[in-house]
Amino acid sequence: MSETIQPVTARPRYKWELLALLFCAFFFHQGDRAIYGVVLSAIKGELGLSDSQLGMVGTVLFATLAVMMPIAGYLGDLWNRKRIIIGSLLFWSAATMCTGFAGGLAALIALRSVATAGGESFYAPAAYPLLAAHHVRTRALALSIHQASLYIGVMVSGFLGGYIADQWGWRSAFYVFGGGGLVLGAILMWRLLDAPPPAAQLAAGARISVWEALGAVFRSPTALLLTAGFTAIVFVNNAYVVWAPVFLQERFQLNQTQAGGYAMFFHHLAALLAIIGGGWLSDRLAVARPVFRLQLMATAMLLGAPVIFLLGRAGDLVLACGLMAGFGLFRGLYEANTHAALFQVIAPRYRASAVGIMTMLAFLVGSLAPLLLGHLRETLPAGQGLGVGFSAISGAYLLGGLALVAAILFTFRRDHCPEDASQAITGGH
Repeated sequence: MSETIQPVTARPRYKWELLALLFCAFFFHQGDRAIYGVVLSAIKGELGLSDSQLGMVGTVLFATLAVMMPIAGYLGDLWNRKRIIIGSLLFWSAATMCTGFAGGLAALIALRSVATAGGESFYAPAAYPLLAAHHVRTRALALSIHQASLYIGVMVSGFLGGYIADQWGWRSAFYVFGGGGLVLGAILMWRLLDAPPPAAQLAAGARISVWEALGAVFRSPTALLLTAGFTAIVFVNNAYVVWAPVFLQERFQLNQTQAGGYAMFFHHLAALLAIIGGGWLSDRLAVARPVFRLQLMATAMLLGAPVIFLLGRAGDLVLACGLMAGFGLFRGLYEANTHAALFQVIAPRYRASAVGIMTMLAFLVGSLAPLLLGHLRETLPAGQGLGVGFSAISGAYLLGGLALVAAILFTFRRDHCPEDASQAITGGH
């Protein structure tokens, strides 16, 4: 696939425009995904589904993401990333809109889990390396601002999705968010530029083989340990985004708007502030101390584990909101460096593939979290299952933090790939 590349120098501030465009795309990427958890109770009531079936919809979504990620990653290292990003956005937005027409479990799985995830899976492997190529000295800050869109998207979907569902029914929430993504896709067709994919820059026109690209993570012990940490993050996040509104609704007798809003707002507001601060800080300290990114991530996970444990046991709404915010704080500090740290140990030509493999492994494990919590809610006494589940998954943070400590102590120094600013795409840097 080839395309005439418009020079980046024609728009000297383009790296920041690119960040703004992808920020908006990621807003819908995460907002569309979070709506399901916000309107879960309404879907259950209208379609007559069990908790395990509702959890299965989330599990199939995350499993589909996992299966598609290696393919999306490899193609992201070869194909035009502009086309991948726009096609991904249009596809998942159309699937989100069509979810509003679902009439049962099979339709929910086909539209919400398979179609939506199939479109979303192509976004990250193309978007993160494209941002990283345009931002070298400001990489963690740019990736952090982009990640902040996740939190804003989830916060907005928490309140807005719950409000729309309360006023006009849960189907309307999918119509609104899906339609917004389609409009944004048209804007990206007009403004988004692409850089030559790394494969096109290889000497003598050499191409990356499938096994060479997909093996990038497995050749780096540090990348594998970072993947273990990311798996823990994804496992807990998947459980939270699907079941946290229901957890608050049943424990504190809240309506959909309140439960969805509280669950998404306090957690993601704290994460938003933390990820911007963490990205800014790590960009400055990692210049002289590259391992600082991993040190910040390990600290965040080890401190976040007891906060998640206590959240599952909280019996007061104010305390629960505070714990959700604390959980968000440590999550944000970790996610400020998720991809910036990975790119420290992966050569530029393999980065999209590495993002795909890391995400696949994380989502294969993380896909089990919604199903696990749904099963606990069904089998334990009423009102106890989700609390026990949230306390139990705090162990994932502990294991992830220990994996990062191992990387700091034993593997990072050997695997580190220093990158000079001259490797950036010219124009506007």
